[in-house]
Amino acid sequence: MTASATPSPEVPEVPGVPGLPGESGVVPTPSAPSAIDALPDEATRVAPRLTVIGTGYLGATHAAAMAELGFEVLGLDVVPEKVEMLSRGRVPMYEPGLEEMLRRHAAGVEGSTGRLRFTTSWREVADFGDVHFVCVNTPQRHGEYACDMSYVDAAIDSLAPLLERPALVVGKSTVPVGSAARLADRLRELAPAGPGVELAWNPEFLREGFAVEDTLHPDRIVIGVEPGGRAEELLRRVYATPIAEGSPFVVTDRPTAELVKTAANAFLATKISFINAMAEVCEAADGDVVRLAEAIGHDDRIGAKFLRAGIGFGGGCLPKDIRAFMARAGELGVDQALTFLREVDSVNMRRRAHMVELTRQAVGGSILGTRIGVLGAAFKPDSDDVRDSPALNIAGQLHLQGAQVTVHDPKATENARRLFPTLTYAGSAEEAVRGADVVLHLTEWREYRELDPAELGEAVAHRRILDGRNTLDPEVWRKAGWTYRALGRPTV
Repeated sequence: MTASATPSPEVPEVPGVPGLPGESGVVPTPSAPSAIDALPDEATRVAPRLTVIGTGYLGATHAAAMAELGFEVLGLDVVPEKVEMLSRGRVPMYEPGLEEMLRRHAAGVEGSTGRLRFTTSWREVADFGDVHFVCVNTPQRHGEYACDMSYVDAAIDSLAPLLERPALVVGKSTVPVGSAARLADRLRELAPAGPGVELAWNPEFLREGFAVEDTLHPDRIVIGVEPGGRAEELLRRVYATPIAEGSPFVVTDRPTAELVKTAANAFLATKISFINAMAEVCEAADGDVVRLAEAIGHDDRIGAKFLRAGIGFGGGCLPKDIRAFMARAGELGVDQALTFLREVDSVNMRRRAHMVELTRQAVGGSILGTRIGVLGAAFKPDSDDVRDSPALNIAGQLHLQGAQVTVHDPKATENARRLFPTLTYAGSAEEAVRGADVVLHLTEWREYRELDPAELGEAVAHRRILDGRNTLDPEVWRKAGWTYRALGRPTV
């Protein structure tokens, strides 16, 4: 492939940013030449050309969103099949609105803007881009809590030796604090352009199911930059549109930017596990965790979000991020600061075991040979992600204990089948619960909330339902003759 010759769009006005159209800002103190200073005049007058390294969930969304904002974008992946799929306007995962946005801009789609292309060539990426976003995966190391940085390290080692002109490299992957400093040294060591290559950190805050909205209209933009550099100026150009719409733009140092993402995830995980711990207490004391959450949620200092008790959190972020955070704190000699996260993790994992136990009680004490219908496999609705999914984990545990488990999910069936091929999968909720001794509601898809309990009751062997997400209406289900039980709520 060759770099596109399509003219870049004009830079939108950004009030208060020196050197850009709009209101005047405070003129910064002159500093040593940097990546941005050294860009050719044309690159300072028009929008920079962007590359996105890694086209998984984060990278594919970021690349398509940047094209939507008007930039020329080149995405890179080392998997040719993925590059070919994305070039045709197809995405390898389910995310509402993403494929439609991709098809508006992918060069391989007839009638598109052509602003977005994909490649496997590092040389093409290095020659094309003014700003390189690193969006590769940072999984949990096998057998450890620590983060596996091998994909990030490989991306830097592959790109840096080809950077023969000034450029800005922007990390978006979630990494242990201190990683950016090490990677910046590596860039300077390997890049022919030397100090002309800057590194900034710009953590992502995407919610699966809302990733397109969160990228185009973020609730905050955080960048960590090196003192004396001009990365902030260029990133203000990249994010000119959301900044103009009012998205807060937080500028800090690189270690703080790295910590922002892990601290945010740790806080959210803690809030979820707190209400699940309260559910345990409510069950012991015959209280109602839903009413409790409603009451404390009216306190503005607490807020109502993330206070729905259930089977806990999962996915590719929160579980591995809090464990990596604990591991990094230990490496820094401040492990005691985050010991509470061990209990957060423990409470979360207990919820899965508790749902298995409630299922055992519901069917009379023995799971062996029972038929169980499971509604949901994804770790959350509006996603096909089954990584560390509580729903699928519970289904798998029940199957291993001898139950005949049939699972339905509107979007995650194929991913679930690859992970748990021994489970039975159904094409509809009605098929999944046919002949079931008990039904488990484990992912809060809207279509499950809209099920007709009376109609569904005609398909099951026994009208028993365990609501693992506390989103079904107990009165409606009980009125239809179901024995309804939910986590942290009184049994009636």
